[in-house]
Amino acid sequence: MSFFGWKSSRTGNGKTTRLFFASDFHGSERTFRKFINAAKHYEADVLVMGGDIVGKLAIPIIREGPSGYRAHLMGRTERFEGEEGLKSLLERLGTLGYYSKVMEEDEFRALKDDPPAVERLFHDLARARLESWIALAEERLKDSGKRCYVIGGNDDDPEVLETLKSATAGSIVYCEEREVEIDDHHRMLSVGYSNPTPWKTPRELPEEKLGEVIARVVGEGRDHSRNIFNFHVPPVDSTLDTCPELDWTTDPPSQIVKGGQVALYGAGSRSVRRAIETQQPMLSLHGHIHESGGVVKLGRTVSVNPGSEYGEGVLRGCLLALGPDQVRSHQLTAG
Repeated sequence: MSFFGWKSSRTGNGKTTRLFFASDFHGSERTFRKFINAAKHYEADVLVMGGDIVGKLAIPIIREGPSGYRAHLMGRTERFEGEEGLKSLLERLGTLGYYSKVMEEDEFRALKDDPPAVERLFHDLARARLESWIALAEERLKDSGKRCYVIGGNDDDPEVLETLKSATAGSIVYCEEREVEIDDHHRMLSVGYSNPTPWKTPRELPEEKLGEVIARVVGEGRDHSRNIFNFHVPPVDSTLDTCPELDWTTDPPSQIVKGGQVALYGAGSRSVRRAIETQQPMLSLHGHIHESGGVVKLGRTVSVNPGSEYGEGVLRGCLLALGPDQVRSHQLTAG
């Protein structure tokens, strides 16, 4: 019996479970829709989403005259005409992962002078999109025998994540800081926090505290040889965490250049690496560093970061075939 009264039809008796993993959608409508459809497209038994669900920006769309609109995008003001123009803009913003609200000029000016109101609006828009994603997942996965396991990431505001915690949809399982049984042989343990970043995101912890959270979830003296660690941040210096080194003293943080080349470093977590090397799970799943997609071995552990191109509407993922005690195959995907 699984924790949720469900078993994959492919598991048990040495059969294979097909797991599709992706991460870091940052509010992108197109990327999330592709992810939910991946259950059918890749014939996956299990979907796992590894955090950073919430978008980064809310864009006000201001009405101008009887049928015009304007919006400030990527450093410039753009104007749109008519309902078709508005529809095209909304689709573009949705792909980028941005939230938006159409408003009158006076409402826009009032918001500019009221930062708490801006924050409330952002949270309302983020919750509304997340609710629509939960409904879509339930529509596509209901009665399929497939489940989608989700955690938050460092960019996800705890207030918005409450939407996932309280969701009643049977196809979505919020598994942050929990252990869940995904089939007859494998359990997954999840942690969505990250070590500190120069961006000061909502769910960062000092390495010592992050290590304490991981230790609490993983437990002591256990056999994790068939288990999966779903940790948002990748292990340090694993090549899954390589990114440009940033100067944290500038606003915004700026890339450090040495000898005419952008300096690179491993931005992952020491605590995550220590947990993997010590416990040696069968598989570890990571996101967080968008530009460092790949699959590596840390001892016996297969460690995955599919990377992310959410702003282009591209779904990067990894399809894994899990035997009872080993990863039988893996394939990085993009589409």
